[in-house]
Amino acid sequence: MKKEDLYLNNDIAYLRGLVIDMINQANSGHPGMAIGSAPTLEVLYKEFINLSTKHPAWINRDRFVLSAGHASSLMYAILHLATNYLTMDDLKKFRQIDSLTPGHPEYHHTLGIDATSGPLGQGIAQAVGLAIAERHLNALLPDKYKDLINHYTYCLCGDGCLEEGISQEALAIASHLKLNRLILIYDKNDVTLDGPLALSSDEEVLLRFKALKWNIINLKNLDPSRDEISKAIKKAKKSLDRPTLVLTHTTIGLGSTHQGTNKVHGSPLGYEDGLKAKKSYNYPDYDKEFYIPEEVYRHYHNLTIKRGNRAYHKWEKLFKELKIEHPDIAKMLSEGDKASYIKEQLVNLNYDENPSGKEATRKDSQQILTKLFNLFPNLIGGSADVAGSVLTKVKGQEDFNANNYAGTNINYGIREFAMAAINNGILLHGALRSYGGCFLIFSDYLKPAIRLAALSKLPAIYLFSHDSIALGEDGPTHQPIEQLAMLRSIPNVNVYRPMDGYEVMMSYQMALLSEMTPSVIVLSRQALPYLGKNHLNEMRKGAYILKRESAELKLVVIASGSEVSLAYQAIIDNPHIRLVSMLSTNVFDKQDEAYQKEVLGEDYNRRVYIEMLSSYGLYKYAKHIISYDHYGMSGKEKDNLLKAGFVSEVIAKKILALVE
Repeated sequence: MKKEDLYLNNDIAYLRGLVIDMINQANSGHPGMAIGSAPTLEVLYKEFINLSTKHPAWINRDRFVLSAGHASSLMYAILHLATNYLTMDDLKKFRQIDSLTPGHPEYHHTLGIDATSGPLGQGIAQAVGLAIAERHLNALLPDKYKDLINHYTYCLCGDGCLEEGISQEALAIASHLKLNRLILIYDKNDVTLDGPLALSSDEEVLLRFKALKWNIINLKNLDPSRDEISKAIKKAKKSLDRPTLVLTHTTIGLGSTHQGTNKVHGSPLGYEDGLKAKKSYNYPDYDKEFYIPEEVYRHYHNLTIKRGNRAYHKWEKLFKELKIEHPDIAKMLSEGDKASYIKEQLVNLNYDENPSGKEATRKDSQQILTKLFNLFPNLIGGSADVAGSVLTKVKGQEDFNANNYAGTNINYGIREFAMAAINNGILLHGALRSYGGCFLIFSDYLKPAIRLAALSKLPAIYLFSHDSIALGEDGPTHQPIEQLAMLRSIPNVNVYRPMDGYEVMMSYQMALLSEMTPSVIVLSRQALPYLGKNHLNEMRKGAYILKRESAELKLVVIASGSEVSLAYQAIIDNPHIRLVSMLSTNVFDKQDEAYQKEVLGEDYNRRVYIEMLSSYGLYKYAKHIISYDHYGMSGKEKDNLLKAGFVSEVIAKKILALVE
């Protein structure tokens, strides 16, 4: 056999060798699954995944999500071999500060990474979101142009991903929606970090997927060959009505002295054991570190790069025709999630007051959503089975389902965590803007996905209603106390708690114009009066003076949401009190010190913050706090507010006591 042929027949071995060398050099990482899954990624990138190295953001590229993000060394190694995104020096800096090869894959940080992963299970849900986005955009295209959006979404997961509860939520909705262009590859090595999988699970995984009605391809041979994997993926791509599971049984840390055990899950092999493992793969140059022959690079590039660039050029030709025949659709595909595109449309957004003089901000939100759907053909979203309460579904919009992928309302069911992570996947795709809604109390269920959205710099939008104990009889299990403080504490998240419909409108504007920061819009169940009509521009700064003092300033009252009108009613006749509406602490904190002092006044001791939730974090703004640091109660709204002391007479007494 010629030496070149020998190299080409052992590309998987060189891939595994890079994994071993990267982790050994870093003295940190997870070699086990990365070694076991190497044939899967070699096959995917050589034979199937379409990407364009000249146009890495190409919207119709195939997506790959490494749900088991701890196997990142394998992801980086394949990107080095199959693309020009990472250099050998990048691999040598694995897990080092400021490198392009961090411990877990990070979107926006490393080219070729389609999703930030690491928290197990979320990658699966993000892949579902990517698959939803592909089907929805495809449905929006005229028949002649369906091939402009027809890519596949591949996801690699491990045992840990499927133990996480979010996986069940995501897998269930993926099958229900018949996302047949979603292919999940499960590397089943039966080992977790603490030991054998049997320590914590004896689940019949295939029966679980069968119950969920997934298409199942089970590769029964241990450590299947690349040909077996290739045939399985070809078969998976033929599925017409269901997502497909490809189950591969692998040996964790294959070739190591400790193969098949948890000792190779999260610890480097070391030089001697690494040498033993590389030698067992039966290829030349096993004693060299970070060494790849030119023939191997050439083989990958001839397959992956050339195939992807051919696919892109074919796509580009069709897209040019779309731009001529349907310029609006073409613009949506190429610019739909860009601030410039959104800004053009928002010029036409307005708000209509309720003739009664007040409205619940959740209803204001529904009115704004209705108007936004008329402005943005790329808007899509839904709720976790509370559309009738959070009012996320608007009149005239159809459901997104297996029979109507053009629908814009997603029924997520009682799956809050999956909803948020799927929402992330939709945004990762590009061209679409999406939102998800539920009660504020259940933001606890969404928190890990909100954090991942913030880390991934995704402009996700969360609509949380029933924002206080005022929701009434459902009682303390449904009444939020500490959730607002929790959400405000997440880095790179903007939380808005509007006090009327005008602030709701501006919250949506700022959320939609955001390109790299998630937005939380917190909405009331109770009707609130209109106070902010003349302050639209000031709202963009997060906080502003709603009512100025007309005599010597003795106290600055700060409030958000429903408490603004409560405070307004309590102090309206007092000329010595200023009222500040704090729409967003996060946005206000970004303003310069001069503006902050202009709004809040110079004297910290003459400030009081009123909020019908936890006081945590509020002392940053005021010395005096009127808050609610207890769990709620089950009773009618009026009775709850009276018992909690959030009525104008009580608030007025507390404020006047501070003035005197």
